[in-house]
Amino acid sequence: MANIQELLESGVHFGHLTRKWNPNMAPYIYTERNGVHIIDLYKTSAKIDEATAALQKIANSGRKILFVATKKQAKDIVAEKAKSVNMPYITERWPGGMLTNFVTIRKAVKKMASIDRMKTDGSFDALSKREKLQINRQREKLEKNLGSISDMTRLPGALFVIDVKKEHIAVAEAQKLNIPIFAMVDTNSDPRPIDFVIPANDDASKSIDKVLSYVTDSIAEGLADRKADKEKAKAEKETPAKEA
Repeated sequence: MANIQELLESGVHFGHLTRKWNPNMAPYIYTERNGVHIIDLYKTSAKIDEATAALQKIANSGRKILFVATKKQAKDIVAEKAKSVNMPYITERWPGGMLTNFVTIRKAVKKMASIDRMKTDGSFDALSKREKLQINRQREKLEKNLGSISDMTRLPGALFVIDVKKEHIAVAEAQKLNIPIFAMVDTNSDPRPIDFVIPANDDASKSIDKVLSYVTDSIAEGLADRKADKEKAKAEKETPAKEA
């Protein structure tokens, strides 16, 4: 179970000012202190356990979990944590239609790959200085917005969002396509569109880091189990062949 003391030390329990609250978060609020809502960490802990169990299963099935966090204090943490478990992430700007118009996004990613090919096969060298400059600029722009999802060949198995209010477009797109949404939800946000709500302070980097460490640990576990299952199946396949 997610450790209450650790959550407390990381400031996961600090919500927003009471006047900024979303009444739908009432079940997750413990009390208010000095005009600030305090999140019930026992509920946060239970919700982390629920979410991590589900994420472990998704990772084990071989599907990708797309992390979304474009707010300043979450960007670097999310990029680092998602990379550690080899999952795609969006930390710049959510490209509208990223999910609902995935075909177009894939085309942009392919464009990036074709530029890279040009650079390795020598055709890039044959271009004029001006053309090279234009292509490099295009590549940089694509890398900035889509570099972290270049390995995503199909729609993700789930979305993990930090700040559902800020990332409402991503949430709406996932909802439309019935992609499960996992999220850190603060007291000023609406938890109703979220499938797996983790009531938590989504503004402090310490809090984001703590919750994400539970999340990525469970994904790593799911991936390790998947690898072990594959190796076991491979070994079983080879054994009868050897006996024969």
